[in-house]
Amino acid sequence: MTSVWTLDDVDLPRLDVIASRLALALKPGDVVTLAGPLGAGKTTLARALVKRICGEGEVPSPTFALMQRYETQRLVITHCDFYRLEPGELGELGLDDALAEGVLLIEWPERAGDWLPQERLDIAIDETATPNARRLVLSGQSRWAERLDRVRELSAFLDKTPYAEAGAEYLQGDASTRSYARLVLPDRTAILMNSPRQPDGPPIRDGKPYSQLVHLAEDVTPFVAVAQALRERALSAPAIYAFDLDRGFLILEDLGDRVFGAEVAKGHDMADLWGAAVDVLLALAGEPPPERLAIEGHAPYRLPDFDAEAMLTEASLLIDWLWPVLHGKPMPSALREEFAALWRPLLAEAAKADLGWVLRDYHSPNLMWLPRRKGVKRVGLLDFQDALRGPLAYDLVSLLQDARLDVPEALERDELARYCAARSASPHFSSDQFHVLYATLGAQRNSKILGIFSRLAKRDGKRGYLAHLPRVARYLERDLAHPALERLRAFYERQFPPAGKLPPLAL
Repeated sequence: MTSVWTLDDVDLPRLDVIASRLALALKPGDVVTLAGPLGAGKTTLARALVKRICGEGEVPSPTFALMQRYETQRLVITHCDFYRLEPGELGELGLDDALAEGVLLIEWPERAGDWLPQERLDIAIDETATPNARRLVLSGQSRWAERLDRVRELSAFLDKTPYAEAGAEYLQGDASTRSYARLVLPDRTAILMNSPRQPDGPPIRDGKPYSQLVHLAEDVTPFVAVAQALRERALSAPAIYAFDLDRGFLILEDLGDRVFGAEVAKGHDMADLWGAAVDVLLALAGEPPPERLAIEGHAPYRLPDFDAEAMLTEASLLIDWLWPVLHGKPMPSALREEFAALWRPLLAEAAKADLGWVLRDYHSPNLMWLPRRKGVKRVGLLDFQDALRGPLAYDLVSLLQDARLDVPEALERDELARYCAARSASPHFSSDQFHVLYATLGAQRNSKILGIFSRLAKRDGKRGYLAHLPRVARYLERDLAHPALERLRAFYERQFPPAGKLPPLAL
């Protein structure tokens, strides 16, 4: 399969913009070939790609050395110029090793013979009648065809916005398939979210895939709707400057880089940050979500309910992914039925109690510190496309039992008490009931996270998440200690080791 994209009259500034967009799509194992006559601009484009990945710095021509290697945190790039390649030298260059560790940019690819892999991006550059303009023909071969189509769609979207001339700087994303970039103009920046519609996975129950069972967003529509609703409530969700719901592109307000986790690492007082974040949840508790959220120019979005079956499906990730690793076999059906029977009455109560906004991933990686703003606006909100209408305790436990960093038990206890005290004036609020909900939803969420992190390690090869398992297991033990969860605690104690004795997982 091949996809072809032709660009005419590309001048130097435009070439740099195109390079920045192509650089976003590159990943280890990619080969990009650059063909064209002498002086066409192959090295110019190669240098632009290298600079967009490496940042500013000297990018020497590899004409005489044949290969020039660049190491970055994101990628290793090897820039090759085969113009002076002699017969028989190709096998001595170690191209296979270079490809295994990163990206190859190859000028004069015709001299590489039959070494070139089938899956690659070919770029042909030629002169035009205009001295400083070039014609580019990009051909995506094999699986690169779909990726090139995505870059072309992205370019078409950006070119219709005020950020058509912006360079794009790659930003590290999360565990999802979304990707991010910072769009940079001389006088302003913005954030590009690239979130293609996710196809449903295989059905796992009632003919539905996991994403439908637990009400995960499958496109950017929920993000746009929830962002607008949060901003209407005077909260710091990013403004949306442009969007394409069908293709999954958004241009967002740039809230900076002061993520809560980074602030803690720099010595910022956790009590200050977490207290401000709790204040946001208190504000949301007083502003329940409507059933439908408006989207300018589109049909309203219906906010799903966090029902008991969705919660159980999430918690079951623990027995789908972690239990089999610990025991060397899938969990027997009788134990699975016992697990579900213990959880169902607890989750049925949680699904109908103290309902309001559930942003769902309300924890340090998704919270920004904006000290120049006032009150609740000091907390920037990043990740809420999976928002639901459900029990308010869910987001509070997400924050106070953060999976990515240790929240001191004393801080958790103080903020939980402060939250309950602030809401105690309402005749509909019961502190005792809320503590039961908090423990129940903490146990549910931490069970889910243990399963997700195990899945990311085993299925996706992302073993870095295993470092968080002991912390999440400690939170889980803390939640299960509540008297209302006594029977559930007994099951967990039989089936899982204590947090302090969780073995290294052979995933």
